[in-house]
Amino acid sequence: MDTSAAPARPGLQRTAVLPVRKLAVDLARGFPRRWHGGDAFRTQFFNALSMSFPVGEQFFIDSVRAAAGRLEAGRPDHDALRALVRGFVGQEATHRHIHGLYNAELERQGLDNQWQDRARARIARLHERTDNPMHALAITCAYEHFTALLADGTLRYPRWLEGADPQMQTVWRWHAAEETEHRAVAFALYEALGGRHDWRVRWYLYAGLVFMVDTIRQTVVNLRSDGSLWRPGTWLSAVRMFWGRDGVAWRSIPALLRYLRRDFHPDREHAAPGAAELAQSWLAANADRLRTVGAAARAA
Repeated sequence: MDTSAAPARPGLQRTAVLPVRKLAVDLARGFPRRWHGGDAFRTQFFNALSMSFPVGEQFFIDSVRAAAGRLEAGRPDHDALRALVRGFVGQEATHRHIHGLYNAELERQGLDNQWQDRARARIARLHERTDNPMHALAITCAYEHFTALLADGTLRYPRWLEGADPQMQTVWRWHAAEETEHRAVAFALYEALGGRHDWRVRWYLYAGLVFMVDTIRQTVVNLRSDGSLWRPGTWLSAVRMFWGRDGVAWRSIPALLRYLRRDFHPDREHAAPGAAELAQSWLAANADRLRTVGAAARAA
């Protein structure tokens, strides 16, 4: 693909460096089984998301690294993007590590992570089908959009984590702030390399279906283990979380649909609501819990 005439992208104009931070939390000490204010559904929904992250974050790292190998040396815009990729990899590697510790505690609590095995199998099938890194990058763009929406809601709507254990609120809001910081990196890389709109849309629809089904399945598995699957209060909480005031579903659906537009870009999508400002405000207010270790980190 000829990218020599590619215009500057919004994702390249935002920042030249993505800091990699270590978060001061001790998940090895454990946390309550129903850490989200005693609410079984909310706890197990967030736990299900965490169960996907170590495998998912590694896939994103691998996908972005493979595609970044196609960037041209000596082009200022590609050099800037390459620097953002290094920061992206460092941040995602740190997320993978923290959620690995989180998930180890969930395993000690008796929860069974079935999501990760399904994800590994799908990744293996993808690599068997194609060696073109643009497919994996398109999938990464899709998941980065999903996580950016969840991240924005986590920072914007206090009720999403209202009543949760303070340490767990810190984990989720730190993750949300950094997801917001690097929300456009994979997308900017995809566009800079001439990624096709139809591939982006097809993989987005596929990834959206898979993500929804996997989230529901793992949440149900967790609730069954918790003993709260068939309690009416569990599902009343689910309705409130997704469709109540500031509910996840109705707050997310318009932005989910906008991804299908040909002119979509994550920085344009999230600039007006002030997502970046929310993220930076949280990071500044919690600077005492964070230690910057560099613009990029080694992903083990």
